[in-house]
Amino acid sequence: MLDRIRIVLVQTFHPGNIGASARAMKTMGLSDLVLVNPRQFPDEEATRLAAGATDVIDGCRVVESLSDAIADCVQVIGASARLRSLPLPCYHGVEPMIEASWPRLADGPVAMVFGRERYGLTNEEIGHCTHQLNIPANPDYGILNLSQAVQIVAYEAFKRHTREASDAASRTSRAGEAYPNIEQLAHFHDHLHRALTSAGFLNQPHAKTEAHLKALFARAEPSRKELSILRGVLNALERSDPT
Repeated sequence: MLDRIRIVLVQTFHPGNIGASARAMKTMGLSDLVLVNPRQFPDEEATRLAAGATDVIDGCRVVESLSDAIADCVQVIGASARLRSLPLPCYHGVEPMIEASWPRLADGPVAMVFGRERYGLTNEEIGHCTHQLNIPANPDYGILNLSQAVQIVAYEAFKRHTREASDAASRTSRAGEAYPNIEQLAHFHDHLHRALTSAGFLNQPHAKTEAHLKALFARAEPSRKELSILRGVLNALERSDPT
């Protein structure tokens, strides 16, 4: 399962942080690293600070957008030191996040997204996520280095993996119910937007109605079959439009 946990670093400024993050990943058995528009990569500093984890560096993917990094993921969790106004579900701690996300790994990759060293992820980037993660720290000095944050996440994932090795029953996700990936969820939300717009429901552009609906479905965690049923409902409502 560890190979399905994806670490996504967005616009990393210091190449050494990429290498240190790769090292943090390899020590805990993670290998899927994706870089979104790094300032400088490949770079000797990244290789040097990888300290033996050069296979993670060599095998990483470099993409142009966050969407490219997460399109095949079944869950996307944005790490942020500060809570945002967006109504996304938030994990307050890495251990509960790993516990909640672990069953999804049977259906596809789960992405952990980390932002820039100085100011993290933008609101727009958080908007691409299904969940947020806040790593508790000293309120007087809660500043984690990028690779330190990656190490904490990787460690909790490795702990969960180790426990699973002695408990085969915990390996199953919801029986027979695969989770949709991010692309399938995006198609659903586009369909929902069209249907609600056609019905005249979205008549207050500043009400953040769609953001609340997105958060509702993120909490509900519909399976692919349930999502297909919902889209069937939307199709039926569109066909029955009296106009």
